[in-house]
Amino acid sequence: MNFLASKAQLRASFIRWALFLVPLIVLLGFAAGQLGSPQTVWFQNLTKPAIFPPTMWFGIVWSILYVMIGLSLALVVSAWGAHGRGFAIIVFALHFIGNLAWTAVFFGMQNMTAALGVLIYAVVSLAVVIAIFWRVRRSAALLLLPYLAWVMFASVLNYQFIAENPDGGENGDDGAIERIEL
Repeated sequence: MNFLASKAQLRASFIRWALFLVPLIVLLGFAAGQLGSPQTVWFQNLTKPAIFPPTMWFGIVWSILYVMIGLSLALVVSAWGAHGRGFAIIVFALHFIGNLAWTAVFFGMQNMTAALGVLIYAVVSLAVVIAIFWRVRRSAALLLLPYLAWVMFASVLNYQFIAENPDGGENGDDGAIERIEL
C-alpha cells in the first residue's frame, strides 16, 4: 500500500471541509461587512471616482469570491499529508484577517489612507498565499486568482477615492460626519 487515503476518502474529506469552510468564510465576510456601510452620510458625500461601479455589484462579487475562497481553503485543508499544508493554513488566516479589516477601517473609521494600507497588505499577503497554496494544491491557488484581481481593483479604487477626496471627505455638503470608534 503506497497511499495514505483512497480517492474516495480524499473527496469525502474535501466535501466535509467545503460544507464547513464555505459557509464560515461567507459568514465572516458578511459579519465584517456589518462593521461599516456605504450608506453613511460620510460616504454619500464623497466624490466617487469614475471607475466606481454600482454599489449592488460589491455584494454580488464578494459573495461569489467568498464561495471560491472557501472552496480553495477546503482544497488545502483536505490535502492531508501535503508538504506545507499547515503553514499554508496559517498564512491564509493571517491574510484573511487583514482582508476583513478593510470595511471597518474604510467605512467604520472613515480612514481612506489606512484602508489603502490594509489593501496593500491584502494584495501582498494574498500573492504569498497563492504561491504557498500552489505548492499544496494548484487548483486551490487558481481559485484565488479572481480574488487577487478584485483586491487589486479595490486598491486602485481606494486610491482614486483618496485622490478625489483629498480632505478625507470631512467637508461634506451638510458637514455631517458619522464615525464608529473601535
